[in-house]
Amino acid sequence: MTKLPSILNRGEPSRLFPVLADTSKEGRTLSIFLACLENVDEFGRAMMASLDQRMGVRARIETYTEVGLQKTIAGAKHRPDGLVVVSTGKSTWTALVEAKVGAAELTNEQIEAYLSLAKLNGIDAVITLSNQFTSLPTHHPLAVSGALTRKVDLFHWSWGYVITQAHVLRETGDVADREQLLLLSELQRFLLHPSSGVKEFDQMPAAWAELCAKVSAGALPTARAIETQQVVGAWHQVLERVTSVLSRQLNDHVEVQMSRAEASDPAVRMKGSLESLTREACLTNHLLVPAAAAPIQISADLRKRAVSLHMRLKAPADRQSTKARVSWLLRQLAQTEVRDVHVKLLWPGRAAATQFPLAKLRDAPELASQDREGMSVLSFEVLLVKDLGAKFAQRKIVVTELIKASTEFYNGVGSSLTAWQAKPPKISDAKLAPASVSAEALREQVEQEALDR
Repeated sequence: MTKLPSILNRGEPSRLFPVLADTSKEGRTLSIFLACLENVDEFGRAMMASLDQRMGVRARIETYTEVGLQKTIAGAKHRPDGLVVVSTGKSTWTALVEAKVGAAELTNEQIEAYLSLAKLNGIDAVITLSNQFTSLPTHHPLAVSGALTRKVDLFHWSWGYVITQAHVLRETGDVADREQLLLLSELQRFLLHPSSGVKEFDQMPAAWAELCAKVSAGALPTARAIETQQVVGAWHQVLERVTSVLSRQLNDHVEVQMSRAEASDPAVRMKGSLESLTREACLTNHLLVPAAAAPIQISADLRKRAVSLHMRLKAPADRQSTKARVSWLLRQLAQTEVRDVHVKLLWPGRAAATQFPLAKLRDAPELASQDREGMSVLSFEVLLVKDLGAKFAQRKIVVTELIKASTEFYNGVGSSLTAWQAKPPKISDAKLAPASVSAEALREQVEQEALDR
């Protein structure tokens, strides 16, 4: 019989093949996930690393379901779904787990009760899993009292995030053990099946259509309005869905760019997005693709009813004319067949930017210099703009179009672009001999220059 951790008075080790009632969809899904977290080494390490828990070779994960804690709160009606224990030899880290599948959502009442329960039992964290997306596991879909998270950390994994982690590990060949790879493959297969209750974010909230109508009527969103906050929260979920799709396509991790303050405090990030939406009626962020020439800006403009993506590149400094600089860019985009791609040229001083369809610029590169004689373009923005019209306000279509446009833009544009990089300096023939730059040689040089003056 398995010895339970001292903080539990009951519990079952997580099973790959749980014997549960047909109605216990959440319990079955969580048990299978936790069993793989415990038994697939690379998967466990990757998931725990997302919570800043670095695991060495000797570290061990144990997981339990149907748990009961030694210390309870009188009158408490909620019971956590599971427990994770990470032992490193010198220390032990523990976390309660709560899972939701299907349309079920986490509630403040339940999660705040678990945070209090964790504190009472000396447990380090609470981890939630649901179909709700967040950009980082340290960001939570619920806003809870700061007093409850002073001593207990709160983390969140979306099921979509779990699927992405499993997919990337499989595709990159990072799972060394054949049996463990098989387990991970079966976990992914199970989570992707409709019976698991796992569903990826696919539509904006009802407030989206209302907000689009207001902006179309000439009004700007207000930061304090509930519908505005709901739309910003949904936008962050869209970004997580977009990065998940790109990560799976590239077999590498694509992330949303955030400042240190935004990464450490979701409220700071929410405030920034609210300011953008209320000031410009536009939702916008940057995506970071490994080794890409530049971050990808992704936007949903409520005024224009359009979604767009763009990358900005500095013009090559080793080419002086606009013609040469434009040719440098067009060579990189020679194979691009994506429609609706435009090139914006940014000029020095107060000169206004100019913009041309990529197809038109290919046919007549000299257009770039029109009305800009004697000036050299400083940088380029390569844009993909999708004008959705009335479809923009439709909750599912706008999400689908953002995902589709992101893939289309990266595949057709982003993957072709390379940032200009200055070439390393070369030693001139006259200075190849070290003696030519010795103190004595330099002294003779300056003395001769003085005589020549």
